[in-house]
Amino acid sequence: MANVLFLGMPTHGHVNPTLGLVHELTLRGEKVSYFASETFRTKIEAAGAVFYQYSEDLDIFKAAGKPGQGGGLLSVINKAPSVIADVLKQTEGIKFDYLIHSAAFPFTGALVQILGIPSVSSLAVFAGLDKFKQMANFTLPDNVREDYARVATELQRAYGITLPGSPLDLMLYPSPLKLVYTSRYFAPPSDYLDDTCRFVGPPVYERHEDMDFPFERLKNKRVLYISLGTVFGGFDTRVYHIFKEAFADWDGVVVMTAHGVDLSNNQLPTNFIVRDYVPQNALLKYTDVAITHAGMNSMSDLISNEVPFVSLPMGADQPLLAARAAELGATIVLDITQLKADELRDAVNTVITEPGYLRAIEKISDSFRAAGGYSQAVNEIFRLIYHQMEV
Repeated sequence: MANVLFLGMPTHGHVNPTLGLVHELTLRGEKVSYFASETFRTKIEAAGAVFYQYSEDLDIFKAAGKPGQGGGLLSVINKAPSVIADVLKQTEGIKFDYLIHSAAFPFTGALVQILGIPSVSSLAVFAGLDKFKQMANFTLPDNVREDYARVATELQRAYGITLPGSPLDLMLYPSPLKLVYTSRYFAPPSDYLDDTCRFVGPPVYERHEDMDFPFERLKNKRVLYISLGTVFGGFDTRVYHIFKEAFADWDGVVVMTAHGVDLSNNQLPTNFIVRDYVPQNALLKYTDVAITHAGMNSMSDLISNEVPFVSLPMGADQPLLAARAAELGATIVLDITQLKADELRDAVNTVITEPGYLRAIEKISDSFRAAGGYSQAVNEIFRLIYHQMEV
């Protein structure tokens, strides 16, 4: 049994894909110590890990302000000394054999040097990384470079480690193994997705979620599921009025998530069920068609359950993922900033009635299954780690 340090980025998009990996690791005898924020304690412990809470808030979206404006990761760099010291203090006495990190966790390189152990990257976001790496060539503001130099000097004095020349180089630490949660067939072409990557299939895992949902209302009904995710969904509330206009007369039930959105003054039709959060894996067993923000986790769930869907990408990697799904014939992509109710209604009816969309989804789904899933991911980790130990 090995001791594994897991350094997560505390967002749903980064933590959720790793839960199945944690579960598989613990089934095979590994002891996983997982750092995240308190929000994710229950899920992480249910997956089999020992939970630890970061001493600082590392939510990159909170740090950045409005998503899509950039700067979120840079803004957490000043927290490096306190976060690193706290991780070491909380795990004092544990000899870790290797660490796994969310690709975006900015202090991986520092902890790898301090602990002297190999690392594995968990790549929940894989679209658009070439463009991100090109940012390393940008000229940063003087205050950012000065803050980074101060932090680098402080860590060098405390631990005898060396940070890279640019703060942008802290992100996407080049671990010798990168687990990519999709298939090679679905992944967009990218120079970043090199031979250190292992495409292990989507993060499909029966998460232990709150199942307090009126599933009885869905039985023998045609179900439309609408979700804009947990990050971007609240930044353009106009779209919820469009959903209402488009599907007030939907012949069935409309399940809509509105995470962090106040719709109390919006009288919704009786065929709508609105929740801040839903047990998505269970819900998709009832779903006939969906509207999605095209986040990787949600899109993977839809494709794996072979549910036709319309894409309304809003930011981050979503436009690239939606474009890739459309390129493969699996979805219709609409511009959410110009969206009209009749256009959306027509697109939903099209993906349901035209069989080509479902055939394309089934082809992607087949490639997902062939990738091997979390079992294959752990095989790849063991092949790297235990080979290195033997050597």
